[in-house]
Amino acid sequence: MPEIKPLQIFLLGGPLMWPILLCSVFALAIVIEKLVFFHGLRENVVDLKDRIFTAVRKNDIKGAMVVCDLSGTPVSRILKSGLLHYGRSKADIEAAMENVSRYEVPLLEERMPTLLAIGQVAPLLGLLGTVIGMCSLFHTMSLRAQALNQLMPGSVAGGLWEALITTAAGLMVAIPCVLAHSYLVGCQTDYVVLMERTAADLAHFLDHIMDPDQNDNRG
Repeated sequence: MPEIKPLQIFLLGGPLMWPILLCSVFALAIVIEKLVFFHGLRENVVDLKDRIFTAVRKNDIKGAMVVCDLSGTPVSRILKSGLLHYGRSKADIEAAMENVSRYEVPLLEERMPTLLAIGQVAPLLGLLGTVIGMCSLFHTMSLRAQALNQLMPGSVAGGLWEALITTAAGLMVAIPCVLAHSYLVGCQTDYVVLMERTAADLAHFLDHIMDPDQNDNRG
């Protein structure tokens, strides 16, 4: 049996192989971008927390806020909102950080719905390509039958094989997309938990270091 090159298989799949290929390129770009994004965020949190707490211990609240500004991450913006309410009650600090987190958490989901959509659309494109291929095959069979031309089993098998290429291609794109989306959702959940834990630590820390006079008069 002669070897068929990947490019030949791709071309045999028909015009719908191109949008499937485009889907795969977009999906790969999203996955790489989100993996780098979440990895960078997790690496940043521990160092950020240490630098902020060190500045607060020195009573350098402005310096701690500068650290947050330089970081520019979702958790840093949440922590800065807590620092802005330094001197207030612990409940006020927690409420301020919670309000900011309502805007920051949805930003973590950016482009992830697109990845899920690709995982859902790719197999449908493949199925559409297969249906079109089957229609073309049966149309050819009908024409040959009308012309009383003998239809060889090999021709039918070859036509079916070509028609199924798009379905296989769609599934090859969709399955990694769904798996990657599930993994990224897990990364997002872990980071949200880490943000909440860090915010709670800061609220407790700020409440603990404020002197008695501030505790009596805050609120």
